[in-house]
Amino acid sequence: MNDFKQQANTRSMGKGMIVVAMIIGLGLLTYIFQGAIETQYNPNQNVRTTQTTEHHTEITLERNRSGHYVGTGSINGHKAVFLLDTGATYVAVPERIASRLGLEKGRRIPISTANGKSIGYQTHIKELNIGEIRLYNIKAIITPNLEEILLGMSVLKQLEFTQRGNELTIRQYL
Repeated sequence: MNDFKQQANTRSMGKGMIVVAMIIGLGLLTYIFQGAIETQYNPNQNVRTTQTTEHHTEITLERNRSGHYVGTGSINGHKAVFLLDTGATYVAVPERIASRLGLEKGRRIPISTANGKSIGYQTHIKELNIGEIRLYNIKAIITPNLEEILLGMSVLKQLEFTQRGNELTIRQYL
């Protein structure tokens, strides 16, 4: 009888270990594939500075799988992921991200987006960085119906950019 109980306990423990191993395996696969998906969306998680002189700073962004230029930088010292959008007048920050970045809602204003008309809030970015490019006192809009931060013309008009193949070179003249 004792032998039977011991075998049952051993089987039960073996099944438990298999379940734990499967859970750990699924967790690792999720972690690995999530990183791969993030890299496909944002191949510029570490924006590279290709040249810095006393006259200008230059960064290069690689186009993502969807054909967009996405890069990691910061707003007011907080990490931020930007989608470059020459059709956006200002930097547009989703409402759900704005408080994490230390942005305060200013005056309500009507805005027109690809999704239609909406209401946004004026705000001000003290410092915005992407790679080694640093910009100060940027006009921005906090928007309620947006998923990602759009790097609009309030920043891009201060820079020079050139696209060749799958790369976008951005220069800031000092």
